[in-house]
Amino acid sequence: MNGLYLEDFFVGQRFSASGLRIDADDIKRFAAEFDPQPFHLDEKAAAESFFGGLAASGWHTAAITMRLMVEGALPIAGGIIGAGGEELRWLRPVRPGDVLSVQTEVIEVIPAPPGKRFGRLKVRITTLNQKNEAVQVSVGHILAPMRSRTPPPDRGDLSDERSMGRTS
Repeated sequence: MNGLYLEDFFVGQRFSASGLRIDADDIKRFAAEFDPQPFHLDEKAAAESFFGGLAASGWHTAAITMRLMVEGALPIAGGIIGAGGEELRWLRPVRPGDVLSVQTEVIEVIPAPPGKRFGRLKVRITTLNQKNEAVQVSVGHILAPMRSRTPPPDRGDLSDERSMGRTS
């Protein structure tokens, strides 16, 4: 298994990934399938909208953020498993030609309860454009396996892990 375990993380630790360029066709393709609003689909309508020009859906930005996290902005052993979030803000529109990067900072490490394999990380995830301007900020809870716990048989479900409860 590649990646880091809960024991490897510490508060203040940072990770990053960069280099994903978004163009007008990407914006329109995503919007046509998942967020079909005029300011995501049509330059003329977008120019007359609140955005003053074509803008990516916030959900498109979130999807790109996830991809960049998987590519290195949060290297968790076994993959990234979300356990909820506290905050998601879109601070400025993502435009055609923007190149996005992601910075992740660990803000809390929560050990696994007795008998459980997964602890949690609380992370601040900032998505930036090529001008180093934040376009999206979120705070999320991510499950992370503990190296020191013996894995149970592969059942393909996380029902025991989901019962961990959440803190706010």
